Amino acid sequence: MPDNQNIGHELGWDGTVENDSTYELLPEGEYAFEVLSFERGRFNGSDKLPPCNSATYIIKVSGTAGEAVLKHTLFLHSVTEGLLCSFFVAIGLRKHGEKFNLAGKFEAAIGKRGRCKVHIDTWTGRDSVEHKSNKIKYFLDPEEAVISAAASIPDPVKKPAQWKAGKL
Repeated sequence: MPDNQNIGHELGWDGTVENDSTYELLPEGEYAFEVLSFERGRFNGSDKLPPCNSATYIIKVSGTAGEAVLKHTLFLHSVTEGLLCSFFVAIGLRKHGEKFNLAGKFEAAIGKRGRCKVHIDTWTGRDSVEHKSNKIKYFLDPEEAVISAAASIPDPVKKPAQWKAGKL
């Protein structure tokens, strides 16, 4: 059983609370992530997708801009098969083009790490107020993540224009 201490603990009916929470919106960009937990569910269907099973993950994303814990749902339907494949490739459980049996893999994702692209989702709530939150837009292949991370590190031999201008 994975160690879930990093996602908090259950409170009792007669417990006490003291830690106020604040939600800090992260800027859009690429972030490292870690899968914290998983829950099976059932999606009731919508105009775009019929009823199907769903896998809801709690994922911690982190980078230089900060850290956030996000809820991300994967739908078990042929229409979203590519999204399932990219998630399992990103965490190293699947290779591209590989026929992949899902049995036991949803639980195996807990504790795995990878990289993802995070965006800001804007919607109008039931309170008629505009809200914003971070969402995972897509998962990066491990090879893309290495190239992308390396591209963001300045080359010590080639000094960026800001260095030459004395701005850094």
